[in-house]
Formats: sequence, structure tokens, C-alpha cells
Amino acid sequence: METVIYLVRHAESIYAEGNERNRGLTEEGEKHAFLVRGLLESEHVEAFFSSPYERAIATVRPAAEQQGQQITLYEDLRERAMGRFEPAAFLDAKKRIYAEKNFAYPGGEASWDAQARAVSVVEQLLSTYNGKKLAIGTHGDIMTLIMQHYDSQYEYTFWASLSMPDIYRLTFAEKQLTQAARLWAVN
Repeated sequence: METVIYLVRHAESIYAEGNERNRGLTEEGEKHAFLVRGLLESEHVEAFFSSPYERAIATVRPAAEQQGQQITLYEDLRERAMGRFEPAAFLDAKKRIYAEKNFAYPGGEASWDAQARAVSVVEQLLSTYNGKKLAIGTHGDIMTLIMQHYDSQYEYTFWASLSMPDIYRLTFAEKQLTQAARLWAVN
């Protein structure tokens, strides 16, 4: 029996230092959330889950509401803390934490640690909702790390290629990833 998980990277959000959990979507991000709604409706998603961060919730909220579903929040789906590094070196910092899986900047979280907590949620969902279609509101790093757990090709370059929002449909047989397909294309 196949289980399908739609990983939905959040739509555009205005960065606000120190406001990671509460920042919502931009006007453009809100428009995209309604496009996400239409796409997930056509896929017949049966249950909704999310990071507790508002931008992730807000991206899947229109789809969940349209289907009369609640969104179950999981703290372990939260975005990875990058830690402290020179702001001008953001992309170099990202490359390093993907290349060195056990490395973390001060106050940050290593790839292995973020991946382990997020994958534990996915594994739980695969067991509990076997044969269902599930949507998860998530973040770029967490999406990449989840997919990387099942297929090592998903690394920094994949993360760098993601849009806001972005949607990947992952098909599982039991807990084995059998197919990954991108569903999102911003025109």
C-alpha cells in the first residue's frame, strides 16, 4: 500500500530578525498559498501537518480549511537554527552545514540532528497514516534533510534550487521512498 507525503515549503515571508516563529506570509506569499490550496485539492490530501512556524502553517492553511481539516503541529518539523556566522557569508554557511553533517555554528543545529528529529515525525506519520495522502507544511532545510534521508542526492544544490513555495510529492511503499516528483512551478 502506498503512502503519499506532499512536502510543502512555505511561501514567501518577510525576514524579521528574532521573529522566526511568528512571521507570516507576504502578499505574494498569501496568493501562492491559495494556489497551493488548489493543487493539494486536486491531489485529494487527507490530513495536514506542519512546522509550528506561522509561515509554514499559513501556506497549507487554505487547503486544510477548504477540506474542513485541522493542521496538526509538530515541534520537530521546525526550521533548523543556523546559528551565528557572518551574515554576508550566508550561502557559504549553508554549503558548510550541508557538507559537514556534524558541524553546527554556535547556537545552531547540525544537519544530522535536524534530520533525525524531522525524519522521526515522518516515520511516525508513515506508520500511523499508511495508505493515505498527507501534506506537511515545512521549510527549505527540513524539506531537503527529510528527502536526503531517503535519497542522498538531495544536498545543498537541491536546497538552493527550491522556490517559495515549493511542493514535492513523495511516494512510499511502507517506509521506502519509491518516487519523488516536483509539483510546483511558479509562472
